[in-house]
Amino acid sequence: MVHLLSNLLVGLALAPSALGATLLVSHFSGPVYTLSLTTSGTTGKLSITSQTGGCGTTPAWLEYYNDTKTAYCFDESWTGSGVITQYNVGSDGRLTQSGQTRTSGNTVHGKVYGGSDGKGFIATAQYSPSTITTYKLPLGQGQVQLEKFTMSQRGPNSRQDVPHPHETQLDPTGKFMLVPDLGADLIRIFKIDASTGRLTACPAGQASPGDGPRHAQWWKSADGVLRLYTLNELGNSVSSWNVVYPTDSNGCLALSRAQTLSTYAPGKKGGPTTKAAEIRVAGNFLYASNRADQTFGSNQDSVAIYTIDSQTGAIAWKEAANSYSYYPRTFAINKDGTLVAFGGQTSSNVAIVSRDPATGKLGNLVASLQVGNKGRAGEEDGLSAVVWVE
Repeated sequence: MVHLLSNLLVGLALAPSALGATLLVSHFSGPVYTLSLTTSGTTGKLSITSQTGGCGTTPAWLEYYNDTKTAYCFDESWTGSGVITQYNVGSDGRLTQSGQTRTSGNTVHGKVYGGSDGKGFIATAQYSPSTITTYKLPLGQGQVQLEKFTMSQRGPNSRQDVPHPHETQLDPTGKFMLVPDLGADLIRIFKIDASTGRLTACPAGQASPGDGPRHAQWWKSADGVLRLYTLNELGNSVSSWNVVYPTDSNGCLALSRAQTLSTYAPGKKGGPTTKAAEIRVAGNFLYASNRADQTFGSNQDSVAIYTIDSQTGAIAWKEAANSYSYYPRTFAINKDGTLVAFGGQTSSNVAIVSRDPATGKLGNLVASLQVGNKGRAGEEDGLSAVVWVE
C-alpha cells in the first residue's frame, strides 16, 4: 500500500510538467520518428507526429543538441558502408535533413566536440572494425582521423574477440574524449586538439576482466568532486572511477577504478541472456537498464537505481524499478528530472515513467506507445534510441 501511494504521489506531482513534450526515436529498420507527449493528471498520451528517413539502413543512435536544434543519427549498417546524418529540428519536432557523410559502417555512437564553439568536429565509434573515426563539421568536409585498436589476446568473455569501442564520450572540460571498449575491457582516453580535431591517445583506464564497458556518464559534487560511472554490458555491473586531471596543458586525464556494483540487488544476479544496456545520472542518483531479465513479469525488464554520495561520489544499491519495456536498450531523463523515457528495443515501445527528483524513485507508467515493428530478442532490430527534445 505504501509503495502504491508513493507511486501515485510521484505521478500527481510530476506529470503536468510534461505538457507539450517532444521526443525523437530511431528504429533499426530505418525511420526516425518525432513523438508528442501530452499529460492529464497521472496519465498521458504518446503519438507519432512525423517520421523521416535518411539515416541509412540501420539507425542505431541519436544525439540531440538543444542550443543549435540539431540532431545527429548514426547508421550501424553491417554492409561495409553507412552514413551519419544531420537534421535540423523544427519547433514542432519535425526533422529536416541538413547534412550527411558516408562512413565505413557499423557506427554505434557519436559525439560533437572541438572547434572554437565545441562543435567543430564529430567523433564516432565503430564496434566490429575496432575503430573510432572523426569528421569535420558541418558534415561533408571529409574524415579527419581514423584510429584502429588491437589487443594481444582475447578476453574472458566469448564476445571479447577483438576491441569493440562502443561510445565516444566527452569529458566536462571538452578537452578529453573517452571511449569505453567492450572487447578490450578499457576506457580509452584521448587528448583533444580543439583547433584540428586530432585525438592523441593517453594511458587507458583498466576495467576488470570480462566487464565489457559499454557507456559512461559524468557526475560532479557541489564541492567539485568529479566521478565517472561506466555501465559494463558483459559483467552486468556499473563501475565508479576516480578522475585526476593533469597539472599542465600537455598532460593526460587519468582514471582509476574505485567501485564495481552489480546491476542486480545484493544476492541476486542476471540470467544467461541478460545484458546491461544504458546508464544515466540525475542529481545524486545513478540508473542502469537491464535487458532480458523480465524482473517485473513477461517482457518487463528492470532498471537498477543507485544513490550517489553527495560528497564522495560513492554509489550504493537503492532498488530495482520497472522499465515497462522489453530490452530497454536506451533511456533518457527529461531536464526537470520528472520523467524517464525508456526505449524497449525488442518490444519497440517508448514507455514514459514518472520520477521523483528528490528521492530518485521511479513511479507509475504515464504513457506507452509501440513505434515501428517489434524486434527479436538479441537481434539488431526493433527500437534503437530515444531522446528528449529540450
